[in-house]
Amino acid sequence: MSKNLLNILFIGDIVGEPGLSLLDTFLPSLIDKHEADFVIANGENSHKGKGINRSIIKRLYDLGVHVITGGNHSFAKWKVFDYMKEDGNVLRPMNYPKGNPGYGFGIYDIPDFDQKIGVLNLQGRTFMQPIDDPFTTADWVIERMKEETDIIFVDFHAEATAEKLAMAWHLDGDISVFVGTHTHVPTHDARLFPNGMGYISDVGMTGSFDSVLGMDKNTSMNRFKLGTPHRYRLANGNNHLCGLLTKVNLESAKCEHIEPIIYPSFNSSNLGD
Repeated sequence: MSKNLLNILFIGDIVGEPGLSLLDTFLPSLIDKHEADFVIANGENSHKGKGINRSIIKRLYDLGVHVITGGNHSFAKWKVFDYMKEDGNVLRPMNYPKGNPGYGFGIYDIPDFDQKIGVLNLQGRTFMQPIDDPFTTADWVIERMKEETDIIFVDFHAEATAEKLAMAWHLDGDISVFVGTHTHVPTHDARLFPNGMGYISDVGMTGSFDSVLGMDKNTSMNRFKLGTPHRYRLANGNNHLCGLLTKVNLESAKCEHIEPIIYPSFNSSNLGD
């Protein structure tokens, strides 16, 4: 194929059925509109707000998603553990301790291209449960990935923007694209780093924005106001898809274009609808 740029579409944290239904309606047309060659989605919140299951995995594949990344809720549904051992296209953070099921990275064929793409899933440690060091994990995994491809996409699932930026500067020049996930709030800082890496602090979420990070706002408010546990419930309404389109040069493996996608876009007329 003579095309010189690889179009990668990433879908931010899918939160339950509101996010999945939105993808059912719009993802195939977005893939066509942006001529996406490879599609990655973060699915760790796709089953009722925590975790993922086999039927959702199949549903995402049927919509055109090639790889599903995870995060701190990757292990929330134990029934998917065996499947995680079998399916290398479903990733969980690589820096979880040895012995956990699943894959933290993969090297994948790109449909209609001769090249391959590497996808690495990592998780931060600041304000999150203590797990293995993501920096040293990234170093040895990326060295191994580069034996097969220089086109590498990293989903860093982390709470602290400072940790995301530190990791980004650490990886600039070694990978093609760095996306932050987990906070569910889209950031306005998509840019190209000096050595050709595309970066955004957080892609945002795909789900209900009539909510607190995709969950019922009244329940969430009570957790803060009363200081006691309250069972989270999914919200619905004012649903938006947050994603990211990047274009990577197939020869240099550098990102040449990075463009956040929010659909439908936020504006004063649809807030609270």
